Amino acid sequence: MLKWAIIFAVISLVAGVFGFTGVAAGAAGIAKVLFFIFIAIAVIFVVLALLGIGAVS
Repeated sequence: MLKWAIIFAVISLVAGVFGFTGVAAGAAGIAKVLFFIFIAIAVIFVVLALLGIGAVS
C-alpha cells in the first residue's frame, strides 16, 4: 500500500510542476486538477497503509 502512496505522490508532484509553473501552458488547468486528485489518492493510501488495511499478510 505504501508503494502506491509513493507512486501517487510522485505523479501529483509531476502534475503540479507542469500545472503551477506554466511549463505546459495549454494543459495547465488539467495538470492542476490532476495534482489535487493524485494528492488526495496518495493521502488515502498513506492512511490505509498506516492502518494496515489492504496489506498482504
